[in-house]
Amino acid sequence: MPRLFTGLEIPAEVGLALSMKRGGLNGARWIDPENYHITLRFIGDVDNTTANDVADSLDQLSNSMSFQVRLNHLSTFGGNTPRALYAGADVNESLVRLQAAQERVLQRAGLEPEGRKFVPHVSLARLRGSSAQDVAWFLAQSGRFEPLTFTVGRFVLFSSKDSVGGGPYVVEQSYPLAA
Repeated sequence: MPRLFTGLEIPAEVGLALSMKRGGLNGARWIDPENYHITLRFIGDVDNTTANDVADSLDQLSNSMSFQVRLNHLSTFGGNTPRALYAGADVNESLVRLQAAQERVLQRAGLEPEGRKFVPHVSLARLRGSSAQDVAWFLAQSGRFEPLTFTVGRFVLFSSKDSVGGGPYVVEQSYPLAA
């Protein structure tokens, strides 16, 4: 039974720049740069028939236009109990439109609606035992975040193994966007 999600790949040069933020945070389990991505829609564990339906349904979105994504800050999820460090992306109309279109298509394919608000980001580390104070210190010491911009020419259907998180992820199918 595959565990699936859709997302945007991070170009190698952007991944390299993000990987320079690694280190110096107690309790951080750093994600390998080759597993960096922006999740558009978590699908979850599905049977093979549903996986094939999902892959076929996403085909109708390949006429979407390519666009740019700009990563512009570091932040965390979890508030006083931080659980993930991430690089946040600007919310732009093209990105939101692609994510919303995927949500509609996947619901028509029989999936339950996504319960979480879409927050475009690249997870850099999973945090366990990191205090809010540790994270605040890390963010203060990391210096100014130089924005990183890249062009999105496709989105992909990823699969992952049932694990603690952070990969490895496999591209099951790609969907090119119009130039």
